[in-house]
Amino acid sequence: MNDSPLTKLAPRLLDWYDHSGRKDLPWQQDRDPYNVWVSEIMLQQTQVATVIPFFRRFIERFPDVTSLAAGDLDEVLHLWTGLGYYARARNLHRAARIIRRNHGGRFPRDAEQVYALPGVGKSTAHAILAFCFDRDLPILDGNVKRVLTRHFRIHGWPGSAPVERELWRIAAENTPSRRSADYAQAIMDLGATVCIRRRPMCTPCPLADTCQGRAAGEQVVLPTPPPRRNKPTRRILMIMARTRDSVLLEKRPPSGIWGGLWSFPELEPGADVAPALWRQYGVRIEITDTWDVVRHNFSHFHLDISPVHGRVKKSADRIMENNDLVWYNLHEPDARGLAAPVKKLLDKLR
Repeated sequence: MNDSPLTKLAPRLLDWYDHSGRKDLPWQQDRDPYNVWVSEIMLQQTQVATVIPFFRRFIERFPDVTSLAAGDLDEVLHLWTGLGYYARARNLHRAARIIRRNHGGRFPRDAEQVYALPGVGKSTAHAILAFCFDRDLPILDGNVKRVLTRHFRIHGWPGSAPVERELWRIAAENTPSRRSADYAQAIMDLGATVCIRRRPMCTPCPLADTCQGRAAGEQVVLPTPPPRRNKPTRRILMIMARTRDSVLLEKRPPSGIWGGLWSFPELEPGADVAPALWRQYGVRIEITDTWDVVRHNFSHFHLDISPVHGRVKKSADRIMENNDLVWYNLHEPDARGLAAPVKKLLDKLR
C-alpha cells in the first residue's frame, strides 16, 4: 500500500461530502442513537431507498427503545414484512429488551456493550458510535469495502478473513480523529452513489486520481466476487385452506427460515394433501386447484413453492386452542409478520 499523503482519504472525502453527501436521510436529522441503530440494522444488506419507508413506519409505531421493548414480536415482524432477513427484526426486538433491562432504556455508549447486543457486529456498532457520538472508529460495510478494495487495488474476496483484516487496517488508518461522523457518512455515501457496484462513476469521484484499481483498469472487476457455488433447490407445498373470508396460517418456529413469521401449512412434495392436512392440523379440505410454482431465493438455496388451494369442509376445535394456528381474515387482516411469498399469495387470494 502506498502511504503517500495523496492516498489519505479523509480530506478529499470530507470536502466532497460537504457539497455532495447525503444530509437529508430521516435518521440523520437529530442523530438519536435509537433512530440510527434501527436504520443501521435495516440497512444491513438493504439499500437506502428501500429502507426509508420501512424506517418511517417503524419509528412511527415504535418511537423509542421502551416502546419497542414493550412491543409484541408479531407486530415488529409485521412492520418488517417485505424487508427480508427477518433475523434482523428478531434481534432488534431482543436487543431493545436488553437495553431496557441492562441500560435503563438508553442506548449504551461503550463499544463493548454495543458489540454485545444481538445483531450488532463490529461495523454496525462503530457506525452507531461514530454517527451519534463522533467516535473515531472505522466502519466497514459493503459500500466501504467496495471503495477501499478499488482505491487500494486489493484482490481477494472481502469476506475472507485475510482480506477483511487488511481492509480493517486500512479503514482504521484513514479514519480521522476529527469529523469522524461526517467521514463515516462520506465514505458510505461515496460507495452508495458514486463508487457503485456496476458502472462506477469515476469522473466525479474525489478519489479518482489516486485510485489504484482505476489506474489498472480494474475498477469494474473489484471487489473480487465470492467463490461461485451451486445453490441447491428445495421444494415444498403450501396449503391455502380457505373458508369464505379466512385462510389457515401457522406460526413458524422461532429460529430457522422465516423464524417467528406466519405462513401457510407446509407439506412435502408428493404428500396426499387432504388426509395429511386433516391428520396434522384437523382441517378437512376439498382441493380446488394448484397454482404455478413460486420461487423464492435465499442466500444459500432456492425454494420452489407449489401453492395448493382448497375449500375448508370441516375444522377441528383444536385449531382454536393452538396459539400457533390462526384463521387469518383476508379482508380485515391483523398485524402479524408474514414471509414475502406468503404475503404475495394472500394478496392473490383476496
